[in-house]
Amino acid sequence: MSGVGVAIPGCAGRMGRALVQAVAATEGLALSGASEAPGSPLLGQDAGQVAGLPPLGVTVTADPARLLEGAGGVIDFTLPGPTIELAGRAAARSLPMVVGTTGLDEVQLAALQAAAERIPIVFAPNMSVGVNVLLRLVEEAARLLGPNYDLEIVEAHHGRKVDAPSGTALALARALAAGTAEQGSLDERACYARQGQIGARPPGQIGIQTVRGGDVVGEHTVLYLGDGERLELGHRASSRQTFARGAVRALRWAIGRAPGLYSMRDVLGLD
Repeated sequence: MSGVGVAIPGCAGRMGRALVQAVAATEGLALSGASEAPGSPLLGQDAGQVAGLPPLGVTVTADPARLLEGAGGVIDFTLPGPTIELAGRAAARSLPMVVGTTGLDEVQLAALQAAAERIPIVFAPNMSVGVNVLLRLVEEAARLLGPNYDLEIVEAHHGRKVDAPSGTALALARALAAGTAEQGSLDERACYARQGQIGARPPGQIGIQTVRGGDVVGEHTVLYLGDGERLELGHRASSRQTFARGAVRALRWAIGRAPGLYSMRDVLGLD
């Protein structure tokens, strides 16, 4: 192996395979460990072949300790519970970590923050460079347009996504709320569903609507609905490689950083 070793849990999933491919294609990085859940039929196979590549000499394991052997960093897009457990292991080994897992609850977020006191962690609901530029634009547009526009977010993902709304949709909602902070917090203004005799739309509401089905990689549209006009800002991902390349960029940025919980805005210099 040449280059900084990267450990990838969930290597056989859709994002896991994309991450293995992205690491293999990046100069200065090399896959050092790959894992799947106990009982997976892919255990013992070469992680490169699992990802549709030539053999990389890394065997898929279910052992979290073995996953981190030889690693110089970790990229995790799995599930909240396993992600938090792995963050603790990474912190114990002083390994920088990139987390793209969504759906973390308050307790899990606190645990991630605790791990970030020991290592650099880049945590973002969406690693796409385009989406993170969109977050900046969405907030600024809300600020410039002012309070006389109704705000809606529509997001669509494949039918196997387990959390709703998406972490990216929630980040967009937070950006809208930040751009119109004088109208109240997101908790006060968010609307996740409408049904029945709901009455007129209340001022300042931020609607967040979810679509699930098919093989949609990820689509997000932000609507600014005014009298006589409508502004739309959006992002459509056609390949998971856009997220994988962003995650690899984030890990390269995190290596050598001081401990802390960072975002893709930090990585891209948007702040």
